[in-house]
Amino acid sequence: MNLVLLDSGDFIDPDHVRLKDRRFKHLVSVNKVMEKDRVVIGFLNGKIGFGMIQKLSHDFVDMQIILDHDPPDPLPLTLVLALPRPKMLKRIVESVTSLGVKNIYLINSWRVEKSFWQSPLVNQDQLEKQMILGLEQSRDTVLPRIYQKRFFTGFVKEELPLIAKDSLRITAHPKASDTCPAGINKAITLVIGPEGGFIDIEIDTLEQAGFVSYHIGPRILRVETAVTYLISRLYS
Repeated sequence: MNLVLLDSGDFIDPDHVRLKDRRFKHLVSVNKVMEKDRVVIGFLNGKIGFGMIQKLSHDFVDMQIILDHDPPDPLPLTLVLALPRPKMLKRIVESVTSLGVKNIYLINSWRVEKSFWQSPLVNQDQLEKQMILGLEQSRDTVLPRIYQKRFFTGFVKEELPLIAKDSLRITAHPKASDTCPAGINKAITLVIGPEGGFIDIEIDTLEQAGFVSYHIGPRILRVETAVTYLISRLYS
């Protein structure tokens, strides 16, 4: 845990917090903190600072805290992702959160299995747990926003052009003729399909919305690998 993420329920007064849950257990068993140690902390959707361990017991840890600087800047990327297998989604959400992505759209497509949408792992509460792990890893505090859109055509034609306004519009597609650019480092809306890619009519619909298709080389990667690779490539 590179950052202890706090919320309003942790405060026992304006400058002190008490932790009893998995964060306490992690600090003791993994970070091996002792009284008077300092740890990096952050307030959910707020500032970052440090906490000094004042009391450490078998059941809780008390810290005096100072929150005095802003979290890192978000990555200027909007991720539009065809809903992957739920277990894979957990890993992707944690990973892209740690990279600084703040807007994620989960969409349907022809190759997305209907059962994926019924999984409890797609519930907002479950996704938030993965986002928090990503924030703790990267020393960030600002939760991404995840939107679920089940109607591909309506979303791409009616909503996506507004979402992608003033950004570079990219679709990752293994059958594309051009290689994905690198080092863009500006606002991008990135669309990534399911295992096997989007079908032709879906690519046509995305192209009509102004999205250009690119491949990432001769190797076909798993979605979770492709997502991280593409973000790293675009913001190298």
